[in-house]
Amino acid sequence: MILNRQRLLGALLLAVAALAAVVLAEVLRTVVFAVTVAYVLYPLRQQLVRRGLSRRIACVVATAVAFAGATLLVAPLLYALYRRRSELIEILGQIPDVVPISVGGFETVVEIAPFVAAAEAWVRGVAIAVAAAAPVLVLELVVFTFLVYGILYRPAAVATAVFGVVPDEYHDVPTRLHERTRETLYSIYVLQAATAAGTFVLALGVFRILGYGSPVLLAVIAGVLQFVPVVGPSVLVVGLAAGDLVVGETARAVAVLVLGLVVVSFVPDAVIRTQLAGRTGRISPGLYFVGFVGGVLTLGAVGLIVGPLVVSLLLEVIDMLSEHDAPGSSIEERADSPD
Repeated sequence: MILNRQRLLGALLLAVAALAAVVLAEVLRTVVFAVTVAYVLYPLRQQLVRRGLSRRIACVVATAVAFAGATLLVAPLLYALYRRRSELIEILGQIPDVVPISVGGFETVVEIAPFVAAAEAWVRGVAIAVAAAAPVLVLELVVFTFLVYGILYRPAAVATAVFGVVPDEYHDVPTRLHERTRETLYSIYVLQAATAAGTFVLALGVFRILGYGSPVLLAVIAGVLQFVPVVGPSVLVVGLAAGDLVVGETARAVAVLVLGLVVVSFVPDAVIRTQLAGRTGRISPGLYFVGFVGGVLTLGAVGLIVGPLVVSLLLEVIDMLSEHDAPGSSIEERADSPD
């Protein structure tokens, strides 16, 4: 009877969760984002409670951190795309319409103008879309804030439901998945955010020293690109060097290539990531890249978080299946062994 009740409740939980996903489809990415952020901020909430704050005040403080973090993550990029779009278009306008190429006795001309025009149209389109979506983004930020607070205020509700459905002998499975989720989300949020912040500061100094017209905009782009695994801000550095070569700024092209790859791309990974590497999600950069690309292409922006998380959970399940001391193996060994 108890087992049948557990199965019924488990099926009911899945059905209601599926219904909620359909009803909340328009804000599902916000819900997923809020759940993952609450996962990362739960240790902060616990630490505040241990220091003497009430549970409600601790949740308010942790939620304020989430609100500030989300605002600081999104606002600079949106500001750069909308308010500084003219500067970005001016940078694109410095690229010549044609680029002559001479190799040996072969000479040809590559037309760059159509690509520049397409890039300028894309920048204008993104700026208009950002302005139009501003009310929706504000509403989603409010929903995100309330969700984070609610999850932090009653964090044990989900655990109670899960452990109430899963039989006692299998409680180690959701526990390990929970630990893997926490490690992976820490790696994505804290590690990547800290590295991105360091990248922004270093990139701002490098681009300002080299005399680029919009160092803040370029530094913001470099910081955002730090969230892209494997490639990172290197693609921006190489693009700037290529643009300088096209317009004849050979010295600055060499300088930005050397300083950019070393200071902007390598130093944040070598210093910040190394200091925080003890709490990563135990996922290789290659698999992280697969999860990142697959998640973004399939789910959009929320796939940046969900993609690597799903890959990490898949690896954890594979680890559990491959362990020789799994409960099923232990039972079989005990059954075959003599009394």
